[in-house]
Amino acid sequence: MPVQPIRLFGDPVLRTPAAPVETFDKELRKLVQDLTDTMRDAPGSGLAAPQIGVSLRVFTWWVDDELGHLCNPVLDLSDEIQDGEEGCLSIPDLAFDTKRAMRVVAKGFNEHGEPVVVEGSELLARAIQHETDHLDGILFVDRLDAETRKAAMKAIREAEWFGEQPPEVRVSPHTVSARWL
Repeated sequence: MPVQPIRLFGDPVLRTPAAPVETFDKELRKLVQDLTDTMRDAPGSGLAAPQIGVSLRVFTWWVDDELGHLCNPVLDLSDEIQDGEEGCLSIPDLAFDTKRAMRVVAKGFNEHGEPVVVEGSELLARAIQHETDHLDGILFVDRLDAETRKAAMKAIREAEWFGEQPPEVRVSPHTVSARWL
């Protein structure tokens, strides 16, 4: 499958909540494969559909040699917090300490519409939370404390890639519910 261009900070698709996956078909399986190929090529620990311009609630991850994907995730987070370096393929070459739940239980569906439960801690928990945030139009810089966020925004504005013209949002072939329009 082809590697897709990754949308960068400033592209509106990254700030738009994604529509739920309602059709588990060949097109969705192609999207999951495109996400996987693009994530591995980058390389990254995760990639959400909005990052390649498709506003659907699906993401992939690749953590500790475990490859997976999840559609329509719902998360149950631990009260225990981890604080560690986090970056994003849509904000290249920058990373900042970000607080996340130490453990996560994620419920959703695979590309065939079968129910899936994923339990993870540390890096996997961080990746699942990060990618689910993308599906809600949230970027990791939104979770930084005020001082760190100010430094992150300065670094983003000074980045060589900042201000590149974002490409048009690709229209999804999947049906979306009216509440997301």
